Amino acid sequence: MTGRKKLAGQRIAVLAADGFEKVELTVPVAALRAAGAEVDIVSLRSGKIRGMNLHQPADLIAVDFTIDEVSARDYDGLLIPGGFMNPDMLRQSAEARDFVRAFDLLGKPIATLCHGPWVLASSGLLSGRTLTSWPGVRDDMIHAGATWLDQEVVRDGNLVTSRGPQDMVPFVRDMIGLYAGEAGSKGALRQRHHSDPQREQPSAVTGAAMRWLPRPSLGAVLGLALLGVGVMAARRGGEGERMSASEARSASV
Repeated sequence: MTGRKKLAGQRIAVLAADGFEKVELTVPVAALRAAGAEVDIVSLRSGKIRGMNLHQPADLIAVDFTIDEVSARDYDGLLIPGGFMNPDMLRQSAEARDFVRAFDLLGKPIATLCHGPWVLASSGLLSGRTLTSWPGVRDDMIHAGATWLDQEVVRDGNLVTSRGPQDMVPFVRDMIGLYAGEAGSKGALRQRHHSDPQREQPSAVTGAAMRWLPRPSLGAVLGLALLGVGVMAARRGGEGERMSASEARSASV
């Protein structure tokens, strides 16, 4: 007979929007489910959201609940994956910010990595906290009041953070430990009262990956061009409607 899984009976919310980095959602979710947790994908809209592999579109994943259908009280923990677009969209949503704040107010564990801490910054949760993130947003973290460490994983109370996909193994380890109520790993608990310096050079991870990615197909380029034309046409149509309404009001005076 096998022993009880670490997270059996727990329910974890994954807050994500279009543009999430695929590996930063799929790998932690697989680990959570393997540990016995029930996992829900919570998003700003219903249907399916699009993942990314850096700048290339990846798989669609189904949304279980929209953010207005759930509460932090429904869950035992929160996971916020990164990506370039995903956290930028989430941080602009008042409902998403309130959802994240509620987890912190209740003292529930929050795990995030890469650009995910942007959402914490916009939610006003980083003053006096110690964390890490994608090195490129280090200054954003400091300006939000945090101490930023350039290490693979950082644990501060109910918060665990990592720099990105290159730190996935220690991130998953400490994420599971955080949700299970275990003490953080020795490396994760190293904390200081001053931030590590900004890097002198951009991360080699992104540059190396970009060199290996395929060039976009002609169809993709044409699709983007047509999308741009559609957006411009919609804007012009909206401006025309506003002008017509204005002219009508002037004529009635």
